[in-house]
Amino acid sequence: MQAQAENQTQAQTRQQLLHDLDSGQLRNAVLLGQQAVSRWPRDAQFRHYLGVAYFKNGDLKHAQEQLTRARELNPRDSAIHLDLALVLLSEPNYAGAADELEAAITLNPSVALWHTLLGRAYLNSNRSLQAIGEFKTALKLDPAIKLGHYHLGFAYFSLGRNDEAIGEYKEELRWSGESPATVCALGHSLLASGNYDAAITYLQRGTELDSRNSDVWYDLGKAQALAGQWAKAEPSLRKAAELNPKDPSPHYQLARVLEKLGKSEEVLRERERFADLKKARPTAAGMATGRDQ
Repeated sequence: MQAQAENQTQAQTRQQLLHDLDSGQLRNAVLLGQQAVSRWPRDAQFRHYLGVAYFKNGDLKHAQEQLTRARELNPRDSAIHLDLALVLLSEPNYAGAADELEAAITLNPSVALWHTLLGRAYLNSNRSLQAIGEFKTALKLDPAIKLGHYHLGFAYFSLGRNDEAIGEYKEELRWSGESPATVCALGHSLLASGNYDAAITYLQRGTELDSRNSDVWYDLGKAQALAGQWAKAEPSLRKAAELNPKDPSPHYQLARVLEKLGKSEEVLRERERFADLKKARPTAAGMATGRDQ
């Protein structure tokens, strides 16, 4: 590999490195990229490609180093900003990722996906209003972008704008069809809005699409309990507790359901279990989990 790299011209090395990346020959790409940046240290593209190779290999530290250097050498390349943002999102460093995505979009504002990624970075750094603006821009550029309405709905929900969230989740279903994330999020928002019958419909479907998701089983059990369907709520909440045995919330709801069903001995056990788990996870109750138990 080293002899081959030394005999290749700069253009040939670039072509070979890109081929190795595209074909998934990541070990070769890393080795060739290292040799290339050693021979041509001020070539931004080689550092860019080497950073991508490191990233695909799961080496975030060296990926960030090479992409940062590539950006310094060529700050006008939007693709470098984008790939550096992807590394930072993976760390996660949402504020840093937002800075790189802003730079990429300044250079090339017409890519819907980049606006979606920036919206996600904003949302994860508690800038929900800015996130909403980016998601709306993405949808203007590409009304059919996958999960575009889902992300906008999630941003609305984070601000307590539940009716708008429900509308966006339904739009996502209309444009993209069923996905577990959208169906479960819609059920959760309907539950929060007090529309228990509709919530149950979507949450039951959510358990079919993602049967190992403890949160959707919890939401289903809670919706069933609030709708007075005590006998149906019990197995849903037990399933939630089984899938996430460290979560106190299903036991709290289960105790209330069992009380309605007249199972007094089991009520005591569930209350004790809830208290033990809550004590073991003092930060896991209430607002810390987004649940009121």
